[in-house]
Amino acid sequence: MAKVIGLGGLFFLCKDVDATRAWYTRVLGIEIDDFGSSSFSHASAAGVFPKAAQTIWAPFKGESDYFKPSSSDFMMNLMVDDLPGVLERVKAEGVDLEGEPMIESYGHFAWIMDPDGRKVELWQPVEPEA
Repeated sequence: MAKVIGLGGLFFLCKDVDATRAWYTRVLGIEIDDFGSSSFSHASAAGVFPKAAQTIWAPFKGESDYFKPSSSDFMMNLMVDDLPGVLERVKAEGVDLEGEPMIESYGHFAWIMDPDGRKVELWQPVEPEA
């Protein structure tokens, strides 16, 4: 049976495209290509997290406050290879955390807001035990 096998991209509107690209490059180290976008290789993520690298797709109830303080109806979750290192970079750029970082059995998390008011979840996966 034909089915979806993964997330092929995330496309979003912003107030100032160049400023948003520059912010994601400066604050999170995302490299922007000649097309003005960035490609994340599944193989690269799996090289760092062989069992835990995955893309989560999850609808939330309309009354959920998980995306707050954003008023956007979606939140980005970006996989990182070194959450403490990324948070040092975030703080050095003057970007505040939203709440306190959290450690769960499946990963370490922290949240920030991007220049357009979207909540960005930073996730360092934890490899499951054998």
